[in-house]
Amino acid sequence: MNCEKSTHGLQLTDVWKVFGLSVFLLVPIPASADDGEEDNVSFDGLVAIEGSRVHMAYVDPNADFSVFRRVAILDPHVAFRSNWQRDQNRSRSRNVRASDVERIKEDVAYLFKDVFAEQLEAAGFDVVNYADEDVLVLRPAIVDLDVTAPDVRSAGRSRTYTASGGAATLYLELFDSVSGAIIGRAADRRGSRRAGGFATASNRVTNRADARREFRVWADQLIEFLNEHYVVAE
Repeated sequence: MNCEKSTHGLQLTDVWKVFGLSVFLLVPIPASADDGEEDNVSFDGLVAIEGSRVHMAYVDPNADFSVFRRVAILDPHVAFRSNWQRDQNRSRSRNVRASDVERIKEDVAYLFKDVFAEQLEAAGFDVVNYADEDVLVLRPAIVDLDVTAPDVRSAGRSRTYTASGGAATLYLELFDSVSGAIIGRAADRRGSRRAGGFATASNRVTNRADARREFRVWADQLIEFLNEHYVVAE
């Protein structure tokens, strides 16, 4: 990972201050007919991408993505689906504690950044931790997380068999790191299915492998978009 010092001296922790935005304001507000906006234009002027491979994708039609040579990834916000912990404890003999919930959220956030950095760097993009004129900032949120069989400590030895590792929704915003302007927004939900649809033992290792596979798909979709708009200087 490239960690050279920026000429602007603005570290990634300062980027949050530049944006001045709350992670709890992630859900886009749909455009109203009273605003005179078309269905394919968001409330803040982003335009829908036709034929997108994700559930929802908008970009600033005036943004020049070709200027971005590097990418900064903010720490993901992670949230389970409503009542996930309660539902797990109703249906399982093992108790999912608040500490388990926090541990899983931390693991998911770390794994997401690791996979995205790995895929972006393999595709030729430097991953940095500061703002600069050629740095694109990703602000991800993983919401409605539903882990089918979380691996928690329990008395005795037991195994849980599932055909699905779970599901999650990625909400991703793209920002110009210097101006703080939002220039892209996307959302997509994915669920993992085991090969052949057969139930197999689920544990921390299999859950991590399932999550890594789905995160890699999302990262590759982002890379495909960036490559379509990225112009290498001759």
